Amino acid sequence: MSEPPVDPAQASGAAPPAEGEAGPSKKGAKKAEAKAKKEAEKARKAAEREAAAAAQKAASGGNEDLAKDNYGEITPTTKVDAEKVQLKKLGEEHVGKTVKLRAWIQNARMQGAKMAFVELREERNWSIQGVMAASPEGKPVSKQMVKWVGALRLESFVLVEAKVQKPLEPVKSCRVSEYELHLTKVYLVAAGPEVLGLSLNASNRAVASFEDEDPSQAAAPTEGVETLTLTDGAAAPSASLSTHLNNPVMHKRAPVQQAIADVRMTTRKLFSQYLEEREFVQFEPPCLIGAASEGGANVFAMPYFDKKAYLAQSPQFYKQFEIAGGRKRVYCIGPVFRAENSNTPRHMTEFTGLDMEMEIEEHYHEVRDMIEGLMIYIFRGLQEKCKEQIEIIKAIYPSDDFLLPEPGKEVRLTFAEGQKLLREEGPEEYRNVSDDEDMSTPQEKALGALIRKKFNTDFYVLDKFPEGARPFYTIEDPENPKVTNAYDFFMRGQEILSGGQRIHIPELLEARIRKKGIDPASEGIKDYVDVFRSAGVPPHGGGGIGLDRVVAWFLNLPSVHLTSYYPRTPKRLLP
Repeated sequence: MSEPPVDPAQASGAAPPAEGEAGPSKKGAKKAEAKAKKEAEKARKAAEREAAAAAQKAASGGNEDLAKDNYGEITPTTKVDAEKVQLKKLGEEHVGKTVKLRAWIQNARMQGAKMAFVELREERNWSIQGVMAASPEGKPVSKQMVKWVGALRLESFVLVEAKVQKPLEPVKSCRVSEYELHLTKVYLVAAGPEVLGLSLNASNRAVASFEDEDPSQAAAPTEGVETLTLTDGAAAPSASLSTHLNNPVMHKRAPVQQAIADVRMTTRKLFSQYLEEREFVQFEPPCLIGAASEGGANVFAMPYFDKKAYLAQSPQFYKQFEIAGGRKRVYCIGPVFRAENSNTPRHMTEFTGLDMEMEIEEHYHEVRDMIEGLMIYIFRGLQEKCKEQIEIIKAIYPSDDFLLPEPGKEVRLTFAEGQKLLREEGPEEYRNVSDDEDMSTPQEKALGALIRKKFNTDFYVLDKFPEGARPFYTIEDPENPKVTNAYDFFMRGQEILSGGQRIHIPELLEARIRKKGIDPASEGIKDYVDVFRSAGVPPHGGGGIGLDRVVAWFLNLPSVHLTSYYPRTPKRLLP
């Protein structure tokens, strides 16, 4: 039996009309019904909202951060078991895989409250974009975790776990542009400072000024952290050399400085490789000596127990001692000290010398040609092994490629021929240069420009230097005592090596020492001459190369100070 129809007024909770009273009109009944439906829908939505909020709260553990173990300061028990990856080796085979990476925070920014982007730099300019988004369920990434990562200071060092993915489009601000890391764990290994004395962006720009004031007078940094990537170069100011050197860590983190250091160390290796392949043996000369080497005044003296000691300004004597001691061919690499108050981009009070010495069988050009072959080997080796570094450096310090002569067309001029070329084709001020006086730096540069134009090379040799321009141990040309069997090597018109044949007969050596106005019986000099009296010593010669200058001139840098790890000048002993 069917139920009787329900009165809408009763369904809405309204009291039924009293007996004898007229019922509601049809219009009133419809209004009541509509109102009832509206209120019912409102109540349903409110219940749904409350249910959703309750579910979310339950999923997040109430106020608990479910991702708390996936971020924060690293502890001795922190472990990330994912595969270690190097950015320079990242490839398609890593897409979709979980990896771990140790890197510096190069940049960080929030996008809303649930997403952060970070640029992670591993070494040099190898950087990649990291993306972090809060998970709906609160793990492995929570909103608290995103906020913490987005607030990390620049140049902080972190350990991260992430899944390698392909971005929607290449990330132009990072070198690794075809991949990105979706971060799931981030641990702070070492925090960066609130204020950087030198931002990475500024450190990777060309040095603005090479005036180097006393570092003890340098002001403390006052700038805030710059939130700029390496690609925002135009937005950051350049810094002076002093600022760079007063902030050595950030100076060294710059990709350009790391590239220069790589070229420097490759030069050292190529120097050793070439010589050892030709039966040279390495030895180690002392830095502390008992008398001023070469009889010069530009040495550093210091107390040494009850006497005085000096820092060696050359390993010259010791190379010759090795030859006298029976070695046929030797080389050494080490520091050289010069107490010269020269505050120029070409000078330092300490630099690294690449020195070699060898026995002469027939003619001293055996030595000259050995060194020439050595230098060309180094230059070609740098062009092959350091292509990437050279491109990084050129982007900051633009330069023309270093030109080398074609095989068999090496440029070797006598000193007199070089002066003649200056007189005939050089600038007006060099029309009267002398064959008997050493060249000035401006003369050398002018000659270098002429040779580049005339012979299409930045590397050449000047031979037969005038007698007055060479030290007392250099032998005079037997056919013309006004000149010596000595040479200089040049790069881009600047000298990087001096060398020649040494005097190996004690009587000739003593006579030339006197000719130079030095007492052959003076301290240090007598001991040197006595070596050649103690046993017969074969004819020999060699050369000394300034490593810092070779690197600087090859790259055409504005100062040798950029090639030194820790440059020493008359004004700087720190860091």
